[in-house]
Amino acid sequence: MLSSSELEEILVTALTSGADFAEIFIEENNATSLRFDDGKLEAINSGIDAGAGIRLIADNRIYYASSSETSFAALLSSAKRLAQALNGKKKIKTVTLVPQLSTSTFQVIRRPGEVAIEEKIAVVETLNRSARSVSSKIRQVTSSYADTNQAVTIANSNGVYIEDNRVRTRYFVNVVAEENGILQTGYEAPGGTCGFELIHQFPPEAEAIRAAERAVLMLSAKPAPAGKMPVILTSSAGGTLIHEAIGHGLEADFIVKGVSVYAGKIGQQVASKLVTVVDDGSFFNKYGAFRFDDEGNPGKRNVVIENGILKGYLTDRFNAKILGLPFSGNGRRESFRTKPVPRMTNTYIERGNTPPEEIIHSIKTGLLVRKMGGGQVNVVSGDFVFDATECYQIENG
Repeated sequence: MLSSSELEEILVTALTSGADFAEIFIEENNATSLRFDDGKLEAINSGIDAGAGIRLIADNRIYYASSSETSFAALLSSAKRLAQALNGKKKIKTVTLVPQLSTSTFQVIRRPGEVAIEEKIAVVETLNRSARSVSSKIRQVTSSYADTNQAVTIANSNGVYIEDNRVRTRYFVNVVAEENGILQTGYEAPGGTCGFELIHQFPPEAEAIRAAERAVLMLSAKPAPAGKMPVILTSSAGGTLIHEAIGHGLEADFIVKGVSVYAGKIGQQVASKLVTVVDDGSFFNKYGAFRFDDEGNPGKRNVVIENGILKGYLTDRFNAKILGLPFSGNGRRESFRTKPVPRMTNTYIERGNTPPEEIIHSIKTGLLVRKMGGGQVNVVSGDFVFDATECYQIENG
């Protein structure tokens, strides 16, 4: 681990050729994953991925370098080479790092790294066994488990200094049922910013049975009616839709490029007055939650659409500066190898006031969607398409 004085020296070195901003992101990610398919354990993967990235911003341009070497000498050398790439006017700057503390608490009860591999194998075996117990019509069960323990250090020339540890756990079960040549699937995929206690919060047996029952149920489904009609979404289905149909279009890099249907529409009505959309990086223990984003900004609750009015975008540091907007805490990276970009955290429609039964009774002919599959959106036009994996026809309320 580098000392704060060493990090300061690296940042000062990176700024010597005229950059406006310098940042260091150091990561060590310890991950384990398992996959169970066709009645047998197919794969166990475990390992550590570690490295660091240095980013400079100068005149609305980004300069980035990454390396698996995280020693002081290696990062100082990278900072020198990156500064030389700017070839700008030399500046003498000082950096004083101030440790940042988070007010968010993500409690980890059982750290996955302290859980025996046999317990993790038992999870995927339980998923397989429970799903197959539902019906003789079950033809295939694929189950998987994954956990990550990501330690990060973030330091920048504005004095931000973050040391954080992020633990995430999740599992997945996909069930295929068959009858008379017809195939249907059901899946469940619980996950969270939490430890192995996820298994107690979402018992694998119950989740596998739910997925299998859905696959079997859909074997008797009638073809969906064609044409335009009202659609009611349950909360889980609505989360998928809002992520794709609205969330991606609000990410600031699309706004800066002018390729989003929401560009230039802050203050305008873009949805029904009944709709309020929130992106919340501080949502306790949900999978997209964190204390700090990958730029060191606190995770927070952002109301992006309020009563149908567009209130703002999801920003990172770079795109927020171009747009003249505050940081929303949405700077995210795939790993130390990549620069941060603005991406969603936990995105959802705020709870309304109308009882669900009343909504259903108000529809003469329509659809109720209980489970959504995949989907995609064209952010330029706002057009989207989704796969509804479990839905019901509504007639006369």
